[in-house]
Amino acid sequence: MLAVLAVAAIALFIKQPAPAPLTLPEGAAGAPSGPSNGTWQVGQGSVAGFRVPESALGISNDVVGRTNAVTGTIVISIDQVTSASFRIGLASIKVSGKAQPQLAKSLDTAQFPAATFTLAHPVTLGPAFTSGATITTTATGELAMHGTAHLVTVTITGRRDGSALQAAGSIPVPFRQWGIKGPSGFGFLGSLADHGAAEFLLILHQQ
Repeated sequence: MLAVLAVAAIALFIKQPAPAPLTLPEGAAGAPSGPSNGTWQVGQGSVAGFRVPESALGISNDVVGRTNAVTGTIVISIDQVTSASFRIGLASIKVSGKAQPQLAKSLDTAQFPAATFTLAHPVTLGPAFTSGATITTTATGELAMHGTAHLVTVTITGRRDGSALQAAGSIPVPFRQWGIKGPSGFGFLGSLADHGAAEFLLILHQQ
């Protein structure tokens, strides 16, 4: 019986491919409308979450969680992002559309219900961004969660789309640095990795 359950678990694991990483929406963006300078606020369509590698009997997959509980603002002045701060509601993250008690326990969302990112240094966008081109840049900021904060560097892809601004990227997260105890996976059959990535897609509009 145990062997049958093991095979069934692995079969289910294989049949559920993980969602693709968060990236900019597919298709061409619309021509920029309005100035870039100003305060931009996270709006509808924004999503954030995590991706953690998992293995079972030598087979690899990713466990992926998602939430739309994303808020925050950025300020652009003279082709630079001069400030930015975001908040992600960790307690609302779901995996395959369902809440995961193991995740809530590992992140201790009862005590630490949110993660925040605060930009540490201005980020230069350049004239290509203002004209509507897709750009890729890096930003350094403080990622705080589980009662701990560390400086991180994130690679961001961004563009204007009509009156909106779109940005996507991911941040490597070694669990030990934030004091996070990873949830268990398949027990003796396999396990989750001791690291993951925080992913995001932000859709912003000027205030």
